[in-house]
Amino acid sequence: MGALMPTPNMPSSIVQRSLRRLGEDIRVARKRRNLTMQVVAERALASRKTVARIENGDPGVNIGTYASVLHALGLLDRLTSLADPAQDALGTDLDIDALPQRVRPK
Repeated sequence: MGALMPTPNMPSSIVQRSLRRLGEDIRVARKRRNLTMQVVAERALASRKTVARIENGDPGVNIGTYASVLHALGLLDRLTSLADPAQDALGTDLDIDALPQRVRPK
């Protein structure tokens, strides 16, 4: 048997690591604010169990719930900047590479 292929419920190892890191960061933010999981859950309109799943980096929790928890912690604005084109270095490089070699007047 070969390696298991990623699926929507079992993403690649790099995605799993990123979600675990996000969950750990959310846990730290919650604790810094001296909030219980229950309080965050109530503010996010989620269950305490779902907040625990998020803090564990569970890929089965939908992004809307992650966003609700971030909002409950006052961190939602950072979600909107994740794919900001102005901060996309690779996209900028690709745009520059696609520029014409010469520009001629019409």
